[in-house]
Amino acid sequence: MHYYSTRDKNTAVSFADAALGGLAPDGGLYVPETIPLYSGAVKSSLGTMDYADIAFETIKPWVEADIPNAVLEDMVHSAYPFDAPLVSVGDRFVLELFHGPTAAFKDFGARFMARSFSYLRRGEGKPLKILVATSGDTGGAVADGFYGVEGISVTVLYPKGRVSPLQERQIAGLGGNISAIAVEGSFDDCQSLVKQAFGDEVLKKRLVLSSANSINVSRLIPQAAYYSAGAGRASGKQKTGLIVCVPSGNFGNLTAGLYAFKMGAPINLFIAATNINKTVPDFLENGKYEARKSQATLSNAMDVGAPSNFERMAAHFSWEEMRRLILGVYTDDEDTRKTIGAVYRDCAYFLDPHTAVGWHGVDKLRDSGALPCGPWGKGSENPLAVLSTAHPAKFAETVETLTGPVPLPDSLKKAMDRKAEARTITAEFEALKELLLGNTL
Repeated sequence: MHYYSTRDKNTAVSFADAALGGLAPDGGLYVPETIPLYSGAVKSSLGTMDYADIAFETIKPWVEADIPNAVLEDMVHSAYPFDAPLVSVGDRFVLELFHGPTAAFKDFGARFMARSFSYLRRGEGKPLKILVATSGDTGGAVADGFYGVEGISVTVLYPKGRVSPLQERQIAGLGGNISAIAVEGSFDDCQSLVKQAFGDEVLKKRLVLSSANSINVSRLIPQAAYYSAGAGRASGKQKTGLIVCVPSGNFGNLTAGLYAFKMGAPINLFIAATNINKTVPDFLENGKYEARKSQATLSNAMDVGAPSNFERMAAHFSWEEMRRLILGVYTDDEDTRKTIGAVYRDCAYFLDPHTAVGWHGVDKLRDSGALPCGPWGKGSENPLAVLSTAHPAKFAETVETLTGPVPLPDSLKKAMDRKAEARTITAEFEALKELLLGNTL
């Protein structure tokens, strides 16, 4: 398998080079020259296989030239002692992606990435510095995944005051080889600073840099596995495929789902559900992509006005193809709150704000006639699952005012005991550059 930049198809690199490089030299994102297919035996077994086995079969063809099968098998079983359960809630399914150590879907990508980086850099003398921008959950998952990994340090940039207290403790509370920078600006500002760092000649000479956002293909690929697992379990022996609603911000998660679909997972349709940062739903409606400044919302991890992974989507699909495969929809904060309260009242189920955006997006499309009426649960001819991207306890400040107390998982109890320690900088590249160079003296 070779990878090329979304901006230059003439230069192919290996998985190892794409992963460790993060961003292509021309500023583009790495995409595969072809998307591999599941074998017939794997496709027919997705509904019954263990999660780690699905992850192995999903990741294997993308990395087989760089990671031996025996090593990969150890990696995935080490990375995924937890599952992605598909549960029935009301008239639909919910694919719960918050059972990892940081209680967010980012654990699926970050834990594989940490293990693959450690293997790919075996024997290297110069330390690797990972830069990652986060709107909330990515930073915590990457920090946890790479904490204590020898020869690798991580610097996480997050928008000051725009992440929850728990998220900030997960990002900035570990210490050791993990450092945190609070940026006076938005997630888009953080993302822009990281991209500028990768293009800066001085930093490239002084540091060995890589990324851990979903711009990095090694974090994106393993996320395809939970789509395949969920679709296999929902579809069962039926011939119909799953409708998947994806709460979307930077669109790495949806891109991973598109890869699962192209590999052969039984998926019929995607719903790209955003908050009021609706750049991609607007594009799907009118064919015009217009990046914009992000706006702060309750679903803060999705506050992205210029989603990086749209560049990957556009590399694989035309506007017409996207419109056939993806429905776009958005939800404002008022409806997010109403949905959290209504689902708890009707189903005794807690939604975090991001999952609530997805849930309401489904209702909105149903009411407009864009989706068949439910129920969409077990035995349905049109099964539908909303991805639950984070545990509701991570957003207790919002959720508990609408539902009452949310049970706190043990992993989050430990995080709440940490003290967040971060450096604050302006959203100017020179401020970041000075800080990074100062840390190398």
